Amino acid sequence: MRIQPETIIQRLEADNSRLAKEAVLKAAMEERLDEFFQGLRMALDKLYTFGVKQVPEKTEAGGQGLSWTNFLELAEALYRRELTGHAARDAVKLAMDVATQEQWNGWYRRILIKDMRAGFGEKSVNSVAKKLKKPEYSVPVFEVMLAHDGANHESKITGKKLVEPKLDGVRVLTVVDYESRTVVMYTRNGKELVNFPHIVRAFEDNLDNFARSYVFDGEVVSKSFQDLMTQVHRKSDVEASDARLALFDVIPLAEFKRGESVMGQRRRSAFLRENFSKIFGDSGCIDIVKQREFDLDVFTDEIEFKDYNREMVAAGYEGIMIKDPNGKWEGKRSTAWLKQKPFLEVSLAVIAVEEGTGRNQGRLGALICEGEDDGKSISVNVGSGLTDAQRKEFWADTESLIGQVIEVRADAVTQNQDGTYSLRFPRFQRFRGFKAGEKI
Repeated sequence: MRIQPETIIQRLEADNSRLAKEAVLKAAMEERLDEFFQGLRMALDKLYTFGVKQVPEKTEAGGQGLSWTNFLELAEALYRRELTGHAARDAVKLAMDVATQEQWNGWYRRILIKDMRAGFGEKSVNSVAKKLKKPEYSVPVFEVMLAHDGANHESKITGKKLVEPKLDGVRVLTVVDYESRTVVMYTRNGKELVNFPHIVRAFEDNLDNFARSYVFDGEVVSKSFQDLMTQVHRKSDVEASDARLALFDVIPLAEFKRGESVMGQRRRSAFLRENFSKIFGDSGCIDIVKQREFDLDVFTDEIEFKDYNREMVAAGYEGIMIKDPNGKWEGKRSTAWLKQKPFLEVSLAVIAVEEGTGRNQGRLGALICEGEDDGKSISVNVGSGLTDAQRKEFWADTESLIGQVIEVRADAVTQNQDGTYSLRFPRFQRFRGFKAGEKI
């Protein structure tokens, strides 16, 4: 009798060792448990979604057992959105009633919630499949294009470049599947976003204007970054109606799955501009990031580029994005996209310290700081930028830290909901003096 998928999951749960988990996966591949890996693929492939928010656990024993064929029919109907709303809920409940408790909770439910809850992911599966030369068992990896820091690649900032503001929001990839008539929003890590239904509806209302499936790359922005972040993953009382999607790129879904576009950046940007109004009309919640082109080998353009950079920072943007006009969209970090972000440095007094956790237990975790900058009263915990040696040294003499003025580098000043101010991504730089309260 072939081993059941829920039994394999139990074995994967039983040992947290990576090698132990890979051994279980290896045995399953060698036994050619195709149904198990088909289920894993549905669960781990970020682009394969079911459109159901809640999938109940089976709390009572009973059920004759649900065949894999019947579950596949349900999964496919959910994926293609042939079942939605109450119909989807009722179909899931019926499947749960038919399945055994172990079968449902340990296997089928985990596929539908897209979480095996066994401490492994697509990378583990793909690692084993590669070693065994069994590509048929591999799982697609959700990969996006990321930018390098322009400060580390100054030699690349030459010649013709497309430049646009770097938005202060949440990176979102919207997958419009023309074949299945579905629209799903994802974070850069492949986590599905469900708290912006008004933006999804704007895509759905215009599905007939698409000739094929596309992935739209952009950022969701709101009146403030802090307000936006409180709404992104909230499970109830969501109020994100003011959020809008600013698009800066588009590629066909097939090319996204392959990990590389056919067209270069200039052609993709032009395609987005030229087709935007035909696709979306006046949606009210979707627009395009404005883009300019500079030839940085030309002196006048170089001066204008620097002015543009300052203007974007003054306008409240995080900085600018510098893009290679011929660069392909790639599912990885690429120098075809470079980011230039200004940073600020403020001097704050250390008022207290806190011990670290995990590997930093028994040494300094963070410096608790307060101070005033540009008329704003700032209170922030600074735990980044400290070396292991500093954490140990400072923790051994915490009394001498109190009152010291330190220089903190951060991306921006942020306002908390109570009206006080903090810093985004604060990093310890250095002490400003040799004794408490001294600034030099």
